[in-house]
Amino acid sequence: MNEEELIEQQQNGAEDYSASNIQVLEGLEAVRKRPAMYIGDISEKGLHHLVNETVDNSIDEAMAGFCTHIEVTINEDNSITVQDNGRGIPVDMHEKMHKSALEVVMTVLHAGGKFDKGSYKVSGGLHGVGVSCVNALSTHMMSQVFRGGHIYQQEYAKGKPLYDVKVVGDTEQTGTRQQFWPDPSIFTTTEYKYDIIAKRMRELAYLNAGITITLTDKRPDDEGNVRQPEVFHAKEGLKEFVRYVDRHRTHLFDDVIYIKTEKQDTPVEVAIMYNTDYNENIHSYVNNINTIEGGTHLVGFRTALTRSLKKYADGDPQIAKQIEKAKIEVSGEDFREGLTAVISVKVAEPQFEGQTKTKLGNSEVAGAVQQAVGEALSNYLEEHPREARLICDKVVLAATARIAARKARESVQRKNPMGGGGLPGKLADCSNRDPKKCEIFLVEGDSAGGSAKQGRDRHTQAILPLRGKILNVEKVQWHRVFEAESVMNIIQSIGVRFGVEGEGDREANIDKLRYDKIIIMTDADVDGSHIDTLIMTLFYRFMPRVIQEGHLYIATPPLYLCTYKNKAKEYCYTDQQRQAFLDKWGNGSEDGKNGIHTQRYKGLGEMNPEQLWETTMNPENRLLKQVTIENAAEADEIFSMLMGDDVEPRREFIEKNATYANIDA
Repeated sequence: MNEEELIEQQQNGAEDYSASNIQVLEGLEAVRKRPAMYIGDISEKGLHHLVNETVDNSIDEAMAGFCTHIEVTINEDNSITVQDNGRGIPVDMHEKMHKSALEVVMTVLHAGGKFDKGSYKVSGGLHGVGVSCVNALSTHMMSQVFRGGHIYQQEYAKGKPLYDVKVVGDTEQTGTRQQFWPDPSIFTTTEYKYDIIAKRMRELAYLNAGITITLTDKRPDDEGNVRQPEVFHAKEGLKEFVRYVDRHRTHLFDDVIYIKTEKQDTPVEVAIMYNTDYNENIHSYVNNINTIEGGTHLVGFRTALTRSLKKYADGDPQIAKQIEKAKIEVSGEDFREGLTAVISVKVAEPQFEGQTKTKLGNSEVAGAVQQAVGEALSNYLEEHPREARLICDKVVLAATARIAARKARESVQRKNPMGGGGLPGKLADCSNRDPKKCEIFLVEGDSAGGSAKQGRDRHTQAILPLRGKILNVEKVQWHRVFEAESVMNIIQSIGVRFGVEGEGDREANIDKLRYDKIIIMTDADVDGSHIDTLIMTLFYRFMPRVIQEGHLYIATPPLYLCTYKNKAKEYCYTDQQRQAFLDKWGNGSEDGKNGIHTQRYKGLGEMNPEQLWETTMNPENRLLKQVTIENAAEADEIFSMLMGDDVEPRREFIEKNATYANIDA
């Protein structure tokens, strides 16, 4: 769409988009009292959610065809500015509220054009609280609307208007400009992280082909330098997205199987690639929301994929003979080994459910996706016999490996996960049998494991010592994983089952999980971080529900024990905490002559049982980091980069991010 066409469409659309389209659902009073109910939490995640909510309004304009460019700016004072070239929020009087529609949108919760389907067929945003929630949680906010040749403006303090909407200038532009300053009395942090915002802007550009999003950070770094603006634009949308996600893997073939159509009034876009790895990596979105728990659209995709590939394999005499000779029965999960796919659907009235409210429940979407993918994939396979043969050959290998994995697993998997029989000998279990009250520490090394066993609360805390680094599951076939003793010790101890009746061999059943918290406890050094990553990779690839349902944590042992004569003693978990102790008691000196002593803990084994309990295991004092999957596509890309075969990107990542100088590729 060129500039003239955009302006004409905006003018035509603006005539039908007025105050009558703004529907009011309820007031704004509770947002400041209970902010976590509306934005998830009041920490870093909630802070960045303010940006997402504001940008979502601009994305809605883009999805409706009225916006091509969005500018996001992190200002020097850490405020955020979002400006688009859409139609601009209506400013005429709202019939029911008797005030400007702009003021209604900005000060009333759940007020906006997205509730009127004549204005927006679909709209993004998970919580749907809109920009009024951003306004309520900001000390100051300024809205400017470029519409009808004028610039309209209104400012707010903690959600309350400072004056009526007024004209402050003239312009030929159209669009909306929002600037807000997050309230430090509500958020635990008000410092925006560039990388977090950039990831979401990149994702939105991929999901909305043709949109240009510019991200600018005006804050100078420690040396006074300012980062260059970054532009996100994907002309081919999901085709570029799937290549980005899969860029650290070896492709089975270079083609992207691409589908873009509309079935049953549901726009469906899918991009598929096959690689030589052994994992399934499917990333699904509904109205730009990352549905990390899947849903009906994912069910429809998997059904279509299995049926289309099975039909092709059955119709190819050579492949059918190969399967018969191998004496295997191919299942749906075999067709998905080495698959990377991105699925994006637009749903007018999405119904979300699940643990994190990111699972699509609309039953009609399954049929739409199944029809779209089935037709397109069948055509692709018929038109590309070489690529179809490569996929089917990989499927046969996957089925063979799956059966081998089942045999390896069955040889060691205990029959009753809640009983004592079959538990690894190294496991020091807890006495309580209520999983909700129990936790297990996966501890690096026998020495630290011994201290942990002595220092723990035996009633609720179990200890599993790990000897050395566990298998890197990113690089091996499935059956090799179940042949690894260290991996099986973890799986058996926590009570996860594979191959449960009614589920695929690769689906991890955690219904009988023996512990509410699974805590990784390793040394605070580069080897410990490596072990953390290996264990997280195991859970992410084989038992993702453990992460999705909030059971996986990383313990944070202290880096230092700082003492000042007999007057002060403090465990310091960061270099900043240590420096604060030195500043307080020794005028910043590290020299030991003024009565200050600093002990650097190089490993967990250097702490006696009492110290380990006091600093790292005691629920009253400890600091646990919960492992989450905020962005599954980004997580997948990072895991494949860190743990895969491509060395150079990993080296670059370590050099950029590591706090240690030791680089081990």
